[in-house]
Amino acid sequence: MNFSLPEPTLFPPIEPYRHGMLPVDDIHTLYWEECGNPAGQPVLFLHGGPGGGLSPRHRSFFDPDHYRIVLFDQRGAGKSTPLGEYRNNTTQLLIDDIERLRIMLGIDQWLVFGGSWGSTLALAYGEAHPERCLGFVLRGMFLCTREEIDWFLNGIRWFFPDVHAQFVAPIPVEERGNLLQAYAKRLFSDDPAVYLPAARTWSRYEGSCLFLRPDPAAIADFSSDVVSLGIGRLEAHYFLHDGFFTEDQLVREVSRIRHLPAVIVQGRYDTVCPPLSAFRLHAAWPEAKFHVVDDAGHSGYEPGIMKLLVAATEQFKAKGGFD
Repeated sequence: MNFSLPEPTLFPPIEPYRHGMLPVDDIHTLYWEECGNPAGQPVLFLHGGPGGGLSPRHRSFFDPDHYRIVLFDQRGAGKSTPLGEYRNNTTQLLIDDIERLRIMLGIDQWLVFGGSWGSTLALAYGEAHPERCLGFVLRGMFLCTREEIDWFLNGIRWFFPDVHAQFVAPIPVEERGNLLQAYAKRLFSDDPAVYLPAARTWSRYEGSCLFLRPDPAAIADFSSDVVSLGIGRLEAHYFLHDGFFTEDQLVREVSRIRHLPAVIVQGRYDTVCPPLSAFRLHAAWPEAKFHVVDDAGHSGYEPGIMKLLVAATEQFKAKGGFD
């Protein structure tokens, strides 16, 4: 089947040809799926968050005639169980999960595609297992530094003061000096009457800032219980631990993957993951192709960003690299 791509649209919707649940320890079981061509070039899709989970649209960045598309819900996210579980949930364990999935599927190497937290995990996985990666498609860079975490919690108010005010509103004035600790106390409560409203507010805050022009559908999706519990709890958990990285680890260790082809796509007006991180990464990795989209925010579905992401997968299909 031949697909026409009137830019900047995605490929048409597809369904998995295979899916399953993979137990990874005594607590966590991961949902995974494969789409596209079973004999095609493997590509791994890494979703955002942490805790964001998969959407059917994630399958459509790739030509299904060419790619064997592998997607999975990370620990505590989406269809993986238990939802929102932060115990036994670290970046190192997520990297181990990716390797376990790769071995189970009999894949030797794959292209790694990730945006936002997915870009963080893509870098972390690549730097841990460069021999398993064919290249990288990265969007909305998040290096999980303390400065970026502080920006998310406090700095966004300079662009979305009304949205930030709603984020802060449930927290008593005396606790607002440390919003992360204040939210963690509520998100990690055992009482659903405490943690669910906190998760909804946290997740709605992020969803309200994704696009250059706020998208009501995205805000509603991020406000749902399934999405918000994963995002609220797991983002707070990872932020409390600096993503389980040492200081600036992802930039310091980029030499491990500099020989591999990569493309970085960044929205100029991304208020969730501001452009400085993408510029810092590119300065350490000048061989990577770097695109700044001047009329875009954070979301992978901003038209200019979507166009470049699809173009990147098409270029890799044709050339094994990026123009």
